[in-house]
Amino acid sequence: MHFRECIRALREYTPGKNIEEVAEKYGIPPEKIVKLASNENPLGPSPKAVEAIIRAAYKAHIYPEMGAWRLREALSNHLGVSPKRIIVGNGVDGVIEGLMKLFIEPGDNVIFPIPTFLGAELLAIASGGRTKYVMRDENFDVSVERVLEAVDERTKMIYLCTPNNPTGNLLGERVARELAEETEAIILLDEAYMEFSDGGSLLQLAEEYENVVVMRTFSKAFGLAGLRCGYALCSEELRREYDKVIPPFDVSRIAIEAAIAALEDEEFLKEVIRVVREGREFLIKEMPFRTYPSHANFVFADTSPLKSKFVAEELMKRGVIIRDCSTFTGAKETHIRVTVGKMEDNIRAVEEMKRLREL
Repeated sequence: MHFRECIRALREYTPGKNIEEVAEKYGIPPEKIVKLASNENPLGPSPKAVEAIIRAAYKAHIYPEMGAWRLREALSNHLGVSPKRIIVGNGVDGVIEGLMKLFIEPGDNVIFPIPTFLGAELLAIASGGRTKYVMRDENFDVSVERVLEAVDERTKMIYLCTPNNPTGNLLGERVARELAEETEAIILLDEAYMEFSDGGSLLQLAEEYENVVVMRTFSKAFGLAGLRCGYALCSEELRREYDKVIPPFDVSRIAIEAAIAALEDEEFLKEVIRVVREGREFLIKEMPFRTYPSHANFVFADTSPLKSKFVAEELMKRGVIIRDCSTFTGAKETHIRVTVGKMEDNIRAVEEMKRLREL
């Protein structure tokens, strides 16, 4: 078969290991396994969202509304912006894919300050684009000067994750503004983890600059990762053109209803954020490796002199799943990422890490 060359060269996305896979490989009962690898919500979805899912299931045979306008209206009320400036997609990945279709021609390039979210890189390549990498500094901050040096006439997009996955640090507003003003490229700000931060959102930039798009998701703080629902704030013109390139009914009826209900349950969201922030501080303080400040629902760490692949494998044997970050472009072979779980899971993970470090 004659596949496109960019697809043949594309490496597969490697997600965090799941509980069933580890249980089968190591003979550990699933209920004894702690999964802290995929940045999932430790409390799960809001009970109100679960109720909405059950109600919506009875209408699963009916197509959802085109454009998910009821969800756009709910997000409009939540964010205080016009629904005409809101994109809704099949997860943030789906939003990124739609934007790649909209802007990337074969031979165009997308700039990534690394290390950062792998999925965005793969979507750029699958769209026929090229990736250009700019190393972050020792604190994983983004240098405007380095990014601008990488920009050329074929640069269509600059991807910036804030808080950054996997490092957890925020992007400075000055950096985003300078890039928006100094280039014609789309500045794609991925705020998938922003609810866990105590500030630093750049949503307002999407209203100030035509070339800024700010994305968010229902997968993390709202606990709906299994339903795939994300959104973005952008200009009205971009939203109109975006709607032309996405498949019809790309967000399911069940996802739409669950997302609307999740937005309404503000008390549950507050509790999720409280649990994550408390657990995050515990992991940063107690993990027996060098940890970095985080504004997300995970903690980034350096396991030197141990290799991250070894640490991840040994912890899996003990029933604790974390993320080996050596596969992230620009990360070291000693970098790991640990999702914040329930406190009892955080404690167990730290205890197993300390036992491993003592070997």
